[in-house]
Amino acid sequence: MNNQYQTGVQPPQQFQQPQSRQRPIMAIRGIDKVYHQGEREIHVLKGVSVDLFKGEAVALVGPSGSGKSSLLHILGLLDKADDGKVYLSGHDCTDFNDAQRTKMRRSEIGFVYQFHQLLPEFSALENVIIPQLINGHTRKTAEQRAKVILDFLGLADRLTHRPNAMSGGEQQRVAIARGIANEPAVLLADEPTGNLDPNTADRVFQQLMGLIRHTGLAAIIATHNFELANKMDRVLQLQDGQIYSYVPQR
Repeated sequence: MNNQYQTGVQPPQQFQQPQSRQRPIMAIRGIDKVYHQGEREIHVLKGVSVDLFKGEAVALVGPSGSGKSSLLHILGLLDKADDGKVYLSGHDCTDFNDAQRTKMRRSEIGFVYQFHQLLPEFSALENVIIPQLINGHTRKTAEQRAKVILDFLGLADRLTHRPNAMSGGEQQRVAIARGIANEPAVLLADEPTGNLDPNTADRVFQQLMGLIRHTGLAAIIATHNFELANKMDRVLQLQDGQIYSYVPQR
């Protein structure tokens, strides 16, 4: 394996997962992140190293303030670490300028948030088409792909509905469809079911997992729901600025 993917900080032995021979689609190495409050330094990430593999759903857990959002922002190329390396799809993104980071985000990373953040004046279909148009796809291609994804998510009969005419679960499924519309290598989801009732959250989660398996993308999903976390392939637990990885017991 290429030296750029050599393992950095290791979790304790009881948390280690079996090593994969597959090359990670995304990797971070030795990530540090420090915030300053006056003269006080808050070290939210301390030498964090993570691999993400194709077709894998990874849960990210930890108490509020543990650094989950900071880690997602660094993985999503929305923020820069104070130290460490970020690799995505064979590229070292660590020193990319803003234009390069934006281009990489559009083509390689999808985002889903707790609140769907759909454009209220556009239909479900249009909300999934628009990111593709921004990324350079033709209207015809974008519409065809949007319909396929929305149909896969059980929304074929809601294409023309605007967000205010859909349920919370339907809105979040549209947000998921939008997140993968440009066929990203990695999907980053921040509490994607956190605003839904338990039954709806479980249905949306199952459909999201179906998409991950069907498309082969890598997904990291931040959640406070340990029941959902333990249904994923691997769990990353943030604690005191460091990360521990384990495979849930079925």
